[in-house]
This record gives sequence, C-alpha cells and structure tokens, in this order.
Amino acid sequence: MATSPAPGEGPVRPVSVSLHEGTIAALKERTGRRGMSAYVEALIQRQLERERLRELIEDAEAAHGPVDEAAVEAKRALLRGDRAGSADAV
Repeated sequence: MATSPAPGEGPVRPVSVSLHEGTIAALKERTGRRGMSAYVEALIQRQLERERLRELIEDAEAAHGPVDEAAVEAKRALLRGDRAGSADAV
C-alpha cells in the first residue's frame, strides 16, 4: 500500500490560492518573485508542525493532567539564563 509523502517531500506541483493584494505585495517585497513558493511552503510546513505539536500537548495533558505553569516558567528562565530559574525554582 502506497503512503502519501510527508510535508516537504514528493514532487512539486502548482496549486492556486487566493490572497489579498496587500499580502501578495508584502510577500513579493520580502521574497522577490521567484522566492514566493519556497516561502509559502516553509510557512505551511511550520504551521503544520505547530498544529501537530498542539495535538501532542493536548494528548499529553489528557493522559497526565495540565502542565504545571510554575515549572514551565522556571524552565523558560533557565533557557533565558535568568538566575531566578535556578534548580531551586524547578
């Protein structure tokens, strides 16, 4: 049984999408005419990743309960290099 390619894989083919003129202008300014497809592809892949991550978080919270916000903030502080995020805050 054949499986569908993962996001970012498989042959490239054109599709039609409708965008506001202002969005198109901003996109062209940022990417140039030739970079639009790659830019939009990357945005879509990033959005799909975020949605999959959200689903994983929801599944984990359903199985283990909600996330401890104080622990999350302590880990964020560690990542930022804040002294307040030391081991005693975790």
